[in-house]
Amino acid sequence: MANADQKITLASSRDIPFNKLTLSQSNVRRIKSGVSIEELAASIARRGLIQSLHVRPQLDGEGKETGLFEVPAGGRRYRALELLVKQKRLNKTAPVPCVISEISDDILIDEVSLAENIERAPLHPLDQFRAFLAMREKGMSVEEIAAAFFVSAKVVKQRLRLTAVAPALLESYAEDELTLEQLMAFTISEDHDRQQQVWDALRNSWNKEPYQIRRLLTENAVKASDRRARFIGLDAYVEAGGVIVRDLFEEDDGGWIEDVPLLERLVTEKMKAEAEAIAAEGWKWIELSIDFPYGHTSGLRRLIGKALALSEAEQREQVGLQDELSELESHYAQIDELPEEVDTRLGAIEAALEAFEHRPVQFDEADIKRAGVFISIRHDGQLFVDRGYVRPEDEDLAEPNSIDEMSALKTPEAVGSATGGMGEGLLETEEEEDGIKPLPERLLVELTAHRTLALRDALANNPEIAMTALLHKLVRDSFLPYPATGALEASVRQVHFPVQADDLKESPVATSVEERHERWGDHIPADEAALWDWLGELDDRDRLALLAHCVSFGVNALHEKPNPYGGSGISGQGLEARLREADRLARASGLNMVAAGWRPTVQNYLGRVTKARILQAVREGVGDRDAERIAHLKKSEMADEAERLLADSGWLPEPLRMNGDDIEVIETDEIDTEPKADDDEDHPVAAE
Repeated sequence: MANADQKITLASSRDIPFNKLTLSQSNVRRIKSGVSIEELAASIARRGLIQSLHVRPQLDGEGKETGLFEVPAGGRRYRALELLVKQKRLNKTAPVPCVISEISDDILIDEVSLAENIERAPLHPLDQFRAFLAMREKGMSVEEIAAAFFVSAKVVKQRLRLTAVAPALLESYAEDELTLEQLMAFTISEDHDRQQQVWDALRNSWNKEPYQIRRLLTENAVKASDRRARFIGLDAYVEAGGVIVRDLFEEDDGGWIEDVPLLERLVTEKMKAEAEAIAAEGWKWIELSIDFPYGHTSGLRRLIGKALALSEAEQREQVGLQDELSELESHYAQIDELPEEVDTRLGAIEAALEAFEHRPVQFDEADIKRAGVFISIRHDGQLFVDRGYVRPEDEDLAEPNSIDEMSALKTPEAVGSATGGMGEGLLETEEEEDGIKPLPERLLVELTAHRTLALRDALANNPEIAMTALLHKLVRDSFLPYPATGALEASVRQVHFPVQADDLKESPVATSVEERHERWGDHIPADEAALWDWLGELDDRDRLALLAHCVSFGVNALHEKPNPYGGSGISGQGLEARLREADRLARASGLNMVAAGWRPTVQNYLGRVTKARILQAVREGVGDRDAERIAHLKKSEMADEAERLLADSGWLPEPLRMNGDDIEVIETDEIDTEPKADDDEDHPVAAE
């Protein structure tokens, strides 16, 4: 008969005075981690010793028990008790609950210490959340919970924020179907149905990154950093009953505004109130928009107002600010990073000086009555009022000054003068009984064709007149509100952008074009006849400069989706020809997009492409090494770090390069996405 398996016997436990305990040198924990000894001592003082120490009898040189016990497992608890004794908060003979293991040659003391530390499973975040939630429901505040467990209040708020996640998603997380990062991404919305809808859509998708979850959950919301939100102020939105959704786990730039209709209503009300105050100035019309597209003033004449003079006090203030600015810039010229207070002061000085440069202007009362104003919101949320634009239909028309002048126009002499010598024929026609019938249509075409051909020949043989005629037509198209009709079939069709980036209007290039247009517009006569004479008086250098400016409005280097079926739109061949011609113009004119002020940023490129595209950009711009260093980062962190790395690299994406300037691309799978150790301290890892 086989012997039954011998049953195991658990070690006994009893209380041992603290002064009979000593820390074993076989304890495997050497490096501090987790809660500090001080925090653990505070926890024991609050809750008592929750977990017993594991001890063994200490032997002397002859193998006999000394009456003392060594602690191989529970060293941190022992040190915390030791600290309480030193602080005289615990008696040195206080009994300590201990589990006593028998001395056995089969089990090394090191093995006991290692097992006690390795076999301990950390608390699952979901269990931690449920525990925090239970304590809050029993009356503990967030701060009390944080203090009790030696974590920050933010950690407690983050865990409690998981209550916003649908229970079904919490269960999926418990079953390891979601990662903690994915679960946290769902907390930006409290709509459980929408959360489940998004997860169902992404469950089998290749792209389940947290940023994609956040994007889908907030696609109908507006960022708190949006110009509309800045314009009305978040406090006004909240006071009106609006809700702001925050992401406690990621940098959210102020959060998201959920009630977009409320936001739009508040913006409209505030803009209308501002418009009413401006309308009181006497303007004929006012147009309101959150943002006007580039070129919206095309075809309108801009009034040139007179800037209001500075008072003596304002002049002194302006001079003082300029002196202070020069002194600060000189003092900190050799410092790479300015102190925060100095940087803030410099910004305030520059803003004040800019306000002096953009002083309110005074317009003639008669001009105000026929002109209008565009009111919009700048990117920083400030109201932008652009006064003084005259529409073509509101331009002054030449009218007779009196009834006598009206009568004079009806005389035969006046008619003959006004018709260029054909008045007599017309009068004779009216005086004939039967009347001379009009010339046949075909004959008219034939005759005017002769005249047209002769005029072409005459113009071709007189380049100076041809230049003036071309400039006359182009300037009319670019500056004056008259219909672009006439004898010369030449024109520039100004190309407007159907889609444009937020920063286009404020870019250095747009500013340069606008300033050049205003400089010419200040001198160009409004009268068409006077314009001809004015152009004739320009020297060749100015004529060429004006010609180049007018022709530039016809440049079109835009990408456009080809229409493969013909009809409206551009063909694939037409698009290739357009871009090829754009390259030719760029090379001939020496265009450099970097010198023109374009830099890759999160907003204009890096935040709108895939991680593979970001890594490709960094690899091309600054090299493989920096690409490897950021490969392990999250998408948002990678984009931010790439913006810093590429800021002064001169790198451009393919659409901004010219043909033949392509950079050799290395496949992204050649980069190891795991972080690597590196002893070179000149390039710190981005996450650090």
